[in-house]
Amino acid sequence: MLGFSVLFTACNKEDKAETQTETIQVAGLFSLTGNWSSLGITSQEAMNIAATDINAYLESNGSKYRFSTSVFDTKLDTLLAKNFIEKAFNENKIKYFIGPQSSAELGAIRTFASNNNLLIVSQGSTASSLAIPNDAIFRFCPGDAVEGAAMGNTIYTAGKRKLITIARDDAGNKGLQAAVGTKFNNLGGQVDAMNAYATGLTDYSAVLAELKQKLISHLSNTDSSNIGIYLASFDECKELFEQASLDPIFSKVKWYGGDGIVLSPALLSSNKASEFAAKVNFFAPNYGIPNGSNAKLDAIKNSIKSKTNLDIDAYGLAVYDAMWVIAKTLVENPISQNDFNILKSAFVTTSNSYNGLTGTLSLNANGDKNSGTFDYYGIVFENNTYTWKFVGKSL
Repeated sequence: MLGFSVLFTACNKEDKAETQTETIQVAGLFSLTGNWSSLGITSQEAMNIAATDINAYLESNGSKYRFSTSVFDTKLDTLLAKNFIEKAFNENKIKYFIGPQSSAELGAIRTFASNNNLLIVSQGSTASSLAIPNDAIFRFCPGDAVEGAAMGNTIYTAGKRKLITIARDDAGNKGLQAAVGTKFNNLGGQVDAMNAYATGLTDYSAVLAELKQKLISHLSNTDSSNIGIYLASFDECKELFEQASLDPIFSKVKWYGGDGIVLSPALLSSNKASEFAAKVNFFAPNYGIPNGSNAKLDAIKNSIKSKTNLDIDAYGLAVYDAMWVIAKTLVENPISQNDFNILKSAFVTTSNSYNGLTGTLSLNANGDKNSGTFDYYGIVFENNTYTWKFVGKSL
């Protein structure tokens, strides 16, 4: 059925006695209506498709197991994420979770998950602060050290020698700001890092005033072509760009972003923000999908596009892979459902032998995917509209 290596250990349904089915629940903690909802919406669809595929495979092989899914809309809010996971466990006894997609949310639920032996697989968290060995937090995407190094190298290779960095005040975006700055500095560039701005801001005048002061200082002794601005944000980038567009000084240099804004429909919803992004040649990295033809991958991408009008990326596809790895772990190691230490060990073993839509996983000692390439997308004006467009790959 599947065009890639996620098959369970072979079994013959004719040799299995009739057994009553046993349903295992997996919950998703996704942002469906808040910041970064583009990932949350595609993640929900990927999770549903995976459950359908898994159950069809299990039924065809006479397995007693089936998987059901439920999704909680966290809106990228740490308190909501914490409340939802507590409710899912306390009321519905759910022990397996995919998400949350941000590092701030993951940090907020980590203690509860650890205290209650819950398995967590995040598709979007990148913060180095959560790279902790021997816990039950797993991340199926490259961390900020990998993304930051790629982005820092790309910016330096483009000829920038001074980089002003800005970040939203959350673990993931601050981690990206630090990682980009470290790589850029190690290559010989000069980094001017601003303090993180509050998550609830709508007026960015104070942030932009500080940025303007720094930019004027650097422009006094450096050509604008050698200066860049890096912004690690979520959808609030739209408001920040709208306000930045009012002062021509911010258009004198090139801007770069983090994975929290790439392909965001929110940025495209504002002509003023989109026009500014195009003017400053803004682009941001997206966890890259492996090259090569894959019929299953194409079918899933097309299905999700038709249902959501959104293009799924590798972060969303990691949800499909996470469902398969969870199912494969539990079905092939039934004892792991009652022994948490066995579960963690079996999950790592299964992950490291898994090859799916996002390629091979190869988790490191902290339970995180330790490699990956990135596709760069920028906003361009084509056919009388602003749109995200692939503009290159990480070096």
